Amino acid sequence: MMIKTLVHRIPEFCMTHWLLRIPLIVVFFQQGMNKWPINIEDSPVELTLLVWSFVVLGELGAAAGLLAGGLADYIKRTKEFGDVITRFSGITIASIMTGVIWTGEPESFWDVLWYDNLHVLLWVGGMYFALRGNRT
Repeated sequence: MMIKTLVHRIPEFCMTHWLLRIPLIVVFFQQGMNKWPINIEDSPVELTLLVWSFVVLGELGAAAGLLAGGLADYIKRTKEFGDVITRFSGITIASIMTGVIWTGEPESFWDVLWYDNLHVLLWVGGMYFALRGNRT
């Protein structure tokens, strides 16, 4: 009973999603801007111009979408729209990170977890927003 009252005394912070949202926005905006303007020669692996364009625009769009989706949650009329934007941005992030992990051609699942942990964390962040949206 004592632990229950202690837990209820801890204040709830309803904006903790920004602690995950802001670093994802910064990373994806930075990665997208580093590849701008779109030039196929900047691709680290052999990709077509169409795929490379989707990667660059997807990174920039995901960053903008996470920001817009989070801000839309504070406007009464746009809550549902913001949730959809956040979920779509999360799916975009997870898709891009899946492609990054696959093109690295890891030897095993454990190689990905042990040596490619940055991409795994970005993938998990994308999946979090894809599955939860603004309902955090």
